[in-house]
Amino acid sequence: MTSTEQAVETFDSLNPATDEVVGTHPVHDADAVEAAVTRARAAATWWASLGFDGRAERLRRWKGVLARRLPELCELVSAETGKPEGDAQLEIVLAIEHIEWAARNAKKVLGPKRRSSGLLLSNQVATVEYQPLGVVGVIGPWNFPVFTPLGSVAYALAAGNAVVFKPSEYTPGVGAWLVDAFAEVVGEKPVLQLVTGFGATGAALVGADVDKIAFTGSAATGKKIMAAAADRLTPVVIEAGGKDALIVDADADLDAAADAAVWGAFWNAGQTCVGVERVYVHTAVYEEFVAKLTRLAREVRPGEHYGPMTMRSQLGVVRRHIADALARGGRALVGGADAVGDRYVRPTVLVDVPEDSVAVREETFGPTVTVTRVSDMDEAIEKANDSAYGLGSTVFSRRRGMELARRLRTGMTAINAPLAFAGIATLPFGGMGESGFGRIHGPEGLREFARPKAIARQRYRMPLAMTTFARTARTDELVGKLITVLHGRR
Repeated sequence: MTSTEQAVETFDSLNPATDEVVGTHPVHDADAVEAAVTRARAAATWWASLGFDGRAERLRRWKGVLARRLPELCELVSAETGKPEGDAQLEIVLAIEHIEWAARNAKKVLGPKRRSSGLLLSNQVATVEYQPLGVVGVIGPWNFPVFTPLGSVAYALAAGNAVVFKPSEYTPGVGAWLVDAFAEVVGEKPVLQLVTGFGATGAALVGADVDKIAFTGSAATGKKIMAAAADRLTPVVIEAGGKDALIVDADADLDAAADAAVWGAFWNAGQTCVGVERVYVHTAVYEEFVAKLTRLAREVRPGEHYGPMTMRSQLGVVRRHIADALARGGRALVGGADAVGDRYVRPTVLVDVPEDSVAVREETFGPTVTVTRVSDMDEAIEKANDSAYGLGSTVFSRRRGMELARRLRTGMTAINAPLAFAGIATLPFGGMGESGFGRIHGPEGLREFARPKAIARQRYRMPLAMTTFARTARTDELVGKLITVLHGRR
């Protein structure tokens, strides 16, 4: 090492099931992050110049790389998160569908559109178009390291932005794989770059000269990001977790509802922002539903159907929530106090848990679910909405599905199927309250990463010229009479 060289700090990503080293990655400091953003600024101009069709062609080639090398990416996702490769494939397949949708629809959603100019300014041609922001910083999570960040990355790219992507420190290898795959089809400029590290690296990205930050993670971290971004008035989109409820009406298909509750609660070891953590069931079908739910839950096996807790610290959170529920009079029909191991948590179904228990109030992010009897759907809605969070929700009802869905205080609701809104590329994804704000996916997700540009072009001069110091008293009189005729009727 020469006197001008400095050792680069590195860190290892580990397989949470075995603690084996999956890969070693650099810890990028603030200077490295700023340098990446500077490179992205120049690359953004070139990328925007390709136009919608040029960008769509490159995004489709990127999608093709992911599809052809699917087993390789599945293996890496499984290694860094511990989830089964089948679950890894599911999130990658959905991400590929979203890349295709963003590529195909960006021009239609963001391209120039005529607007009415109104009677008084009928000599003007009014148009709106959406222009790229420039450079977008994306801070991704570890629980769905492909699907979730690409909901921001792919849409930001389709809108014409360059992206600097900071994946979770638990899944840096997945982030590097995605960025390298993109470089195979866009090698001319650093349009999509990777920075890796811990919280300080993410903080450096928020404080850098970016035009927007897209963050997925906890509400507490989201608030810190918003506060830091305020120094530069950098806009943010925040997806900050949830405490999602599933409600079961008296006329619901109970087999389907129980299956959805089990999948929603235990899939990915419960480490799912839109996972089911609370269930409210009409008293008329409560006993039958609980019997079906517990039977299915006992068949779910950690290590086979889902992986370990990716963050070892989350084991303590799950243990605390279960303990509090039981101490407050709750009962564990499946799992319970001894469900939390050194790496894995067995499925846990809790009943008779008070609504002020932390197992009901706080995000658990583990394979547990509380089930509560309600007298009717009004009570179910009231309890489901009594939460600081407002991300996703699920309704099972044959007759009242749409009515109940509209009454739920969440950004998304699935009716008679689990989590369907996440896989439909046309639907916006996001929440309210402690779940954050802004949207990814769908037309709203494309517009999230673009700025509206309004243009008015005069075709000819109006006889009544109002925006000039040469305006006469006669003009004011005529305009006043015209407005009275148009708008003054009782």
